[in-house]
Amino acid sequence: MPQAVFAHEGAAIDHTPVADVSSGDVIVQGDLVAVARFDIKAGVQGALAVFGVFDFLKATNVAYTVGTILYWDDTNNQVTATATGNKQIGKVTRAAATTDTTVRIRMSQ
Repeated sequence: MPQAVFAHEGAAIDHTPVADVSSGDVIVQGDLVAVARFDIKAGVQGALAVFGVFDFLKATNVAYTVGTILYWDDTNNQVTATATGNKQIGKVTRAAATTDTTVRIRMSQ
């Protein structure tokens, strides 16, 4: 028996939420951070993106340069450069100024 069998490319994972999920919601499952690309009703299986490039909310008092590793702060519902207590999302692909409300990140976990 093989030690592993290919299932799919892995850009998305199945998810059956206990509450309704809206498109753009960030879902944290253990150390896995995912984004709902479409609305998913409670109790209905849908898909969450775990790979791709997304614009994430950020605090307006910080700037990020390309290549910076960012993390999801599930308490404040925005990205942060602070690793402690947060889950890694990926790397910045477009610089964000202190006045920007979002930052573009290539998800890689």
